[in-house]
Amino acid sequence: MQIPFVSSSRSSLGIEWELQLVSTQTRELTSAATEILGALAPGGEHPKAKYELFESTIEVITGICSTVSEATADLAGTIEELRPLVEARGLAMMCAGTHPTTDWDTQTVSPNPRYAKLVEDMQWLARQLQIFGVHVHVGVRSAEKAIPIVNALSAYIPHFLALSASSPYWIGHDTGLASSRSKVFESLPTAGLPYQLAGWPEFESYMGTLISTGTIGSIKEVWWDIRPHPTYGTVELRICDGLPTLHEVGMVAALSQCLVDVLDREIDRGYTLPTPKGWVVRENKWRAARYGLDADIIRDDESTVPVREALRELAHELKPAAERLGCAEELARVEEVVAQGASYLRQRAAAQAAGGDLHAVVDSLIAEFVAGRPL
Repeated sequence: MQIPFVSSSRSSLGIEWELQLVSTQTRELTSAATEILGALAPGGEHPKAKYELFESTIEVITGICSTVSEATADLAGTIEELRPLVEARGLAMMCAGTHPTTDWDTQTVSPNPRYAKLVEDMQWLARQLQIFGVHVHVGVRSAEKAIPIVNALSAYIPHFLALSASSPYWIGHDTGLASSRSKVFESLPTAGLPYQLAGWPEFESYMGTLISTGTIGSIKEVWWDIRPHPTYGTVELRICDGLPTLHEVGMVAALSQCLVDVLDREIDRGYTLPTPKGWVVRENKWRAARYGLDADIIRDDESTVPVREALRELAHELKPAAERLGCAEELARVEEVVAQGASYLRQRAAAQAAGGDLHAVVDSLIAEFVAGRPL
């Protein structure tokens, strides 16, 4: 099976941000996406606001951008279009990897045949996918580069997950994890860690096998934490939990763009990118999901490093790339979050201050979303 790859200009950028619609009265997820999207674009589809699996979710997406600041401004513009329509219905927007209290069994699936088929095929695994993420696309110029970059990026899965972890709660209970979303999502048979493939021909062969054997209908149904996206000509990083603020979305976009750009240039210089051992990647993802910024991750076969230290080192190493790409300010936010705490820590602090009332967590997430930065 041949899969055409539509090359992108170097390090072009696109972001997808999955937002929750919550009642300002009950603080629970509320089905309203069809009504809001219909009002936003009567008689058609809005190019930058879309359905997701459940009616209580709206995904905002950017166009093809050159810089992080351009991409975040694009997202902000769509949110401002949505805001009056959302507020007029007694709702608010927020984001986190999971909703702290709402039971997935109460949610309505969006009226899209694609989602109906997903639920029919996956059953309980799909019906419980009341989860929210941020996806960052970074352009690469050829299919031959895409797989080596995906392989090399898998070493940074714990960095992205610890930094973005925002799903400590699941249906009213503290899971004890920093990111329960990552564990829920990887229950799907074609989600989770990417397979470490030898190159584009092996990717084509693997996708061909999945399609010819009826496992998937198209390659869009492979939801790896990091994957090549042939239609867009990008590498897509899907590992991040939903981020509560535009400030943090810009941070992970900068980290993504800088990393892909550096790896792309290493290939141009004739270097072979490293492929980390699969068992190390799996163990490190678990550690980040469980402990978040307090994780010690495996750096080589015999030693570990605190993920906070690894993040600081990475941000320092990427500073020249960030200056070249115009996202030094956004990349510097890595240090802010490492020092002040990722969303899962802020949510637990809000719950503790309210005597365990998780409605206070929802209120804090709404306030952060409105402010556009962690509070």
